[in-house]
Amino acid sequence: MKVLFTKMHGLGNDYIFIDRIKNKYPLLLDEKLPKVARYLSKEHFGIGGDGIILIDNSNKADFKMRIFNKDGTEAEMCGNGIRCFAKYIYDNKMTVKDKIMIETLAGIKEVEFIKNKNNVVEEYRVNMGKSKIEGIIRLNILNQPFIINKVNIGNPHAVIFVRDVDRVDVLRYGPLIENNHNFLNKTNVEFVQILDKNLIKIRVWERGSKETYACGTGSCAAVVAGCNRKLLDKKVKVLLRGGELYITLDEKTNLVYMQGIATKVFDGIIEI
Repeated sequence: MKVLFTKMHGLGNDYIFIDRIKNKYPLLLDEKLPKVARYLSKEHFGIGGDGIILIDNSNKADFKMRIFNKDGTEAEMCGNGIRCFAKYIYDNKMTVKDKIMIETLAGIKEVEFIKNKNNVVEEYRVNMGKSKIEGIIRLNILNQPFIINKVNIGNPHAVIFVRDVDRVDVLRYGPLIENNHNFLNKTNVEFVQILDKNLIKIRVWERGSKETYACGTGSCAAVVAGCNRKLLDKKVKVLLRGGELYITLDEKTNLVYMQGIATKVFDGIIEI
């Protein structure tokens, strides 16, 4: 079966998008999607990426987004992925709206198209919903103590504040924290360096995908944890390996907003 796809990334967090509205793909059954995700995401043998994202119809919102990590597990939500999703919808003229509602496993998310003075969409602003602080735990991993802020923003996060994020051995500690027994469904892990109250630098170990260049939900979780501990203000610029995101916490509604770019890389056809 030949499958059309679009490779896109949000600050280097890259996904393979498959449009199941335009192309039905009757053989692309739900039970096969984990295997398909592993195959397509594999470097050298597939297309390569952090996972696949499916564009589907929804009976609850304008569109439905399903995300499968590169290890085949299905994710609740992806901040970088949903911006790319919105770009795909806009670029392919699948909507005439200024905002769209997207169904995810973490609920329905609103995405606004942000235009420049020339009326060209440059960025995407996502209402990520309300976050939940799930407490602070202390872990000892390979004789290294960690203070972990548990935050849920539709998916689980372990936020760890460090002095110098570039000196953290993310590849060593990331998977051990992800799979720690304190996280029943595993967790994403963010190592966060605070540069000032409106600026942080983070590295992310994503559940099911290893270290990635960026994580939208992880950026939101980092800011939420920082605000909860009175370390950050409500508007924060987040520096990631792949670029910048802007996170805002609305004091009145307690909603979290994420704003950033999305990039199309190429279209292609692959035999599955």
